[in-house]
Amino acid sequence: MADILAEAGAARRFWRGGGRLATSLISLLITLLGLLAFTFMLSHLSPVDPVLQIAGDHASESTYAQVRHDLGLDQPVLVQFWHYVEHLARGDMGISHITSQPVASDLLRTFPATVELATCAMIFGAFFGISLALLAAWKPDSIIDNLARTISLLGYSVPIFWLGLLGLLLFYAVLHWSAGPGRLDDLYAYTLEPTTGFVLIDSWLSGDPEMFRNAIAHLWLPVVVLGMLSMASITRLLRAALLEESSKEYVMLARAKGAGRGRILLRHIFPNVTGPLITVLALSYASLLEGAVLTETVFAWPGVGRYMTTALFASDTPAILGSTLLIGSCFIVLNSLADALTWLTDPRTR
Repeated sequence: MADILAEAGAARRFWRGGGRLATSLISLLITLLGLLAFTFMLSHLSPVDPVLQIAGDHASESTYAQVRHDLGLDQPVLVQFWHYVEHLARGDMGISHITSQPVASDLLRTFPATVELATCAMIFGAFFGISLALLAAWKPDSIIDNLARTISLLGYSVPIFWLGLLGLLLFYAVLHWSAGPGRLDDLYAYTLEPTTGFVLIDSWLSGDPEMFRNAIAHLWLPVVVLGMLSMASITRLLRAALLEESSKEYVMLARAKGAGRGRILLRHIFPNVTGPLITVLALSYASLLEGAVLTETVFAWPGVGRYMTTALFASDTPAILGSTLLIGSCFIVLNSLADALTWLTDPRTR
C-alpha cells in the first residue's frame, strides 16, 4: 500500500511539474510574440519613411512605388507582420543604413562586448551587494547597515552617465589608473584576433600578457560604474528580505537554542531567501544589458548599446528594431529562467 501511495505521489509531482513547464513555455512564447508585435508596431509608427531612406528624396513616383512594393509595404498589415516574423525566423533583421551590413551580423559582432561588460559588472555587483546585505542584516542599525543603505541609495540616485564621466575625469585624466575609453589601445586593437568576441578571453588566448593587462585596464572602470547599479538593487532588496526573515519564529527558536547570530544568518535565514535572490540577480543582469546603453556611450564601448545609440541618431530603423528585439528577448528569457530556478530551488513555490 505504501509503495502504491509513493508511486501515486511521484506521478502527481511529475504531472504537476510537466504542467508547470508547459505553462511557462506557453507564457514565454506569448511574451515573445508580444515583443515581436511591439517592434513591428514601432517600425510602422516611426516618423522615418523606410522607402524614402532607400529611394532618396529625388526619386520618381514609379521608383518610390517599386521600392514600396519590394518592401511589402503595399500589403495588408497582418500579411506584413507574417512576413516580418518569417524573416526573423531566418535570422533576417534587415540591412543597416549606417554599416550597409545585415543587422544580424552587426549584432553578432557587438553583442559579445555588451555581454562581457554586463557579466563582469554583474559579478562585481553580486559579490559586493550580497556581502553588504549580509553584513547589514548581521548587525541592523549599525554603522555597516547605515553604510549599506547609503551605498544603495547612491546607486539608485546618481545618474550612471554622470558617474561614468566623473570616473573618466578622476581615474583616467587625473590619476591615470584607467586606460580610458574603448576596449583596447590602438596598438593592440588592430593585432588582436577576435576568436570569441570577448576581449578578455581573446587577449588571454593571444599569449601577450601586456595585451591582457591593457584589456583589464580598459574594462575595470566601466565595470565598476555599471556594477554600482546592480549592487544597489541587490543590497537593498536582499537586506529587506533578510531582515523580514529574521523576525520569523524559527529564527527565534534557533536563538533560544543558543545558536550564534552569524550561524543563524548563513545556515537558516540565507537559504530561505535564495528564491527572491535568484529573481533579483536575473532582473539585475537584464537591467545591466539595458543600462549598458549609457555606459557604452560614455566609455566608447563597441557594444549593442553604442550601436543602438548611433542608429537612433541616424534614424536607422532596422538597426534600432534589431537591437530592441535582442535586448527585449534577453530580458524575457532571463525572467523566465529566474522563475524556473526559483521553482526548482524553493519548495514553497511548489
